[in-house]
Amino acid sequence: MKRFALAALLLSGASLPALAATEIQWWHAMTGANNDLIVKLANDFNASQADYKVSPVYKGGYADTMNAGIAAFRAGQAPHILQVFEVGTATMMAAKGAVKPVYQLMAEAGEKFDPKAYLPTITGYYSTLKGDMLSFPFNSSSTVMWLNLDALKKAGVEKDSLKTWPGVFDAAKKLHATSPTCGFSNAWASWVLIEQFSAWHNIPIGTKANGLDGFDTKLEFNTPLHERLLSKLAELQKDKTYDYSGRANSGEGRFTSGECPIFMTSIGFYGNVKANAKFAYTAAPMPYYPDVKDAPQNSIIGGASLWVMGGKSASEYKGVAKFLSFLSETDRQIELHKKSGYLPITKAAYAKVKGEGFYKENPILEVPLLELTNKEPTDNSRGLRFGNMVQMRDVWSEEIEQALAGKKTAKQALDAAVERGNTMLRQFERTAGK
Repeated sequence: MKRFALAALLLSGASLPALAATEIQWWHAMTGANNDLIVKLANDFNASQADYKVSPVYKGGYADTMNAGIAAFRAGQAPHILQVFEVGTATMMAAKGAVKPVYQLMAEAGEKFDPKAYLPTITGYYSTLKGDMLSFPFNSSSTVMWLNLDALKKAGVEKDSLKTWPGVFDAAKKLHATSPTCGFSNAWASWVLIEQFSAWHNIPIGTKANGLDGFDTKLEFNTPLHERLLSKLAELQKDKTYDYSGRANSGEGRFTSGECPIFMTSIGFYGNVKANAKFAYTAAPMPYYPDVKDAPQNSIIGGASLWVMGGKSASEYKGVAKFLSFLSETDRQIELHKKSGYLPITKAAYAKVKGEGFYKENPILEVPLLELTNKEPTDNSRGLRFGNMVQMRDVWSEEIEQALAGKKTAKQALDAAVERGNTMLRQFERTAGK
């Protein structure tokens, strides 16, 4: 009878309800112009096919998003895709059963996937020693120095004088006369002042290639060079020639408002600068100490990758794999790069953008790529992979803040940051995978 009823329905021309698309939840940490891009990527994918629907959900800052994803997995309610910043890599690797490695996902779903198609400076960060990619590179970045050209001109500062740290210090003093609350500053205190600073000067953050060659690493960034930088910043902090802007990136608006004419942060800030700055601006490479033999070396990546969470069905994973393939398409990568400033993650996308002559008109967006490829990476500049890194960054920033406030000397602060960090690394080794 049911077959007859269905036949009658079809003959009558009545339409059957369409099958619902399988939902793919994507938790992320993007705000402002970058959030708009996330939404657009999801909408474009959803419009390109009818089987899957990607639903992006903002879950707070990077640390909040990662913590929310791990907590949701433990409660059996994890999203399909979780955006995790680069320093969460070791924690995600150790979360047994919580993630589905991308190389396995793509193979099982039958999606074309060649790790060699991606920029090696990016993929190496998210791969095992064997070269198996664990997560999917998404918004990769590096630190650049944002410059308010109008303010520099007013203060009589030449852009070329800002290649070195002494040049930046001198320029900041001149700028401070016209910008009394901030000569220069930075976001992401630990990333800029310890992690990138170390790689750019080819000195280690820790042993074992900064943890990339094994978790049993020891921190060692309490060097005379690190002390030299932090001591100078503490001195300049007294009259706000340098003015601290916090542990994360909430202070970035101090650049777009015109308050801080020199500001070091991610190239991922590009979209917001373009939308909000009311002055002429550009970006330049990070400064270096010219008396350091190997400086400048190369920068390391920041930003985040997409981790596929465990415990989903084969059909859901097939949708996730299709979405990752969609994100890898050359023209899509180019669009993401041009609008957000984040790096093109594939060799083909970078080659096409460069071949078009895009960087001649938009040199800002090539700055981080030139930094990353400035020299062949060393064990000190391949990247870093430390357990408990999210928590350690807070500890390192806390000690930086103690020095800047004059409560500790730079040496005392760095020694404490290393000692406290090593204690956290040993704790991670005891609990990893449990």
